[in-house]
Amino acid sequence: MSYIFVNDSSQTNVPLLQACIDGDFNYSKRLLESGFDPNIRDSRGRTGLHLAAARGNVDICQLLHKFGADLLATDYQGNTALHLCGHVDTIQFLVSNGLKIDICNHQGATPLVLAKRRGVNKEVIRMLESLEEQEVKGFNRGTHSKMETMQTAESERYVQCSELLMEKGHSTLSEGSTEEDCAMESHSLLNPNLQQGEGVLSSFRTTWQEFVEDLGFWRVLLLLIVIALLSLGIAYYVSGVLPFVENQPELVH
Repeated sequence: MSYIFVNDSSQTNVPLLQACIDGDFNYSKRLLESGFDPNIRDSRGRTGLHLAAARGNVDICQLLHKFGADLLATDYQGNTALHLCGHVDTIQFLVSNGLKIDICNHQGATPLVLAKRRGVNKEVIRMLESLEEQEVKGFNRGTHSKMETMQTAESERYVQCSELLMEKGHSTLSEGSTEEDCAMESHSLLNPNLQQGEGVLSSFRTTWQEFVEDLGFWRVLLLLIVIALLSLGIAYYVSGVLPFVENQPELVH
């Protein structure tokens, strides 16, 4: 608590901040109506909202918020007003207006951690713990909902694809087929000739790849060279003409 209230008397040169410390609602209202900046800071970067929340002056917090005070403002140590707060009604106001209960300051401490260090009453500790638990559950529910949405969309695409295949006289896709599988299948249905040609080409390509992998690249290359030489030898034996040689005598048939 020393961080919050040490040398608070030095705030007298900033009337609005002093009014927030004193809990003077009427004076704070007059100052704000006269044009005082609701986000003015002290030497530690604390706004009037920090000081009012630390004192538990929820009425002044609401007043500052009405005049445009930034609820997300942090002091020079990264503390929000919720980090300095130790009163149930003030915590409820801040959280209900958008302050996250699990936000950390520059030292990685949450409002609950600082509340325990300051030794605030057990009711506040229980409330902060409950709010943190609700925040975690809400996050998990949101993540789960996103996953359900993705699964539902995938199922809908699967059903649409299956209906298309059935219209073309084919059985439905197997469970777990992807959208790309469906698109490829639909494309094949619309192009049966292409499907047959691609099937032969795919089979040949797969067989060739397996052959090269089993025999080895260099052995396959050597085999191709031997086949080429044998082909040239057979061609010479049949025709009597040496390949790649010019000005050979013309054969008499």
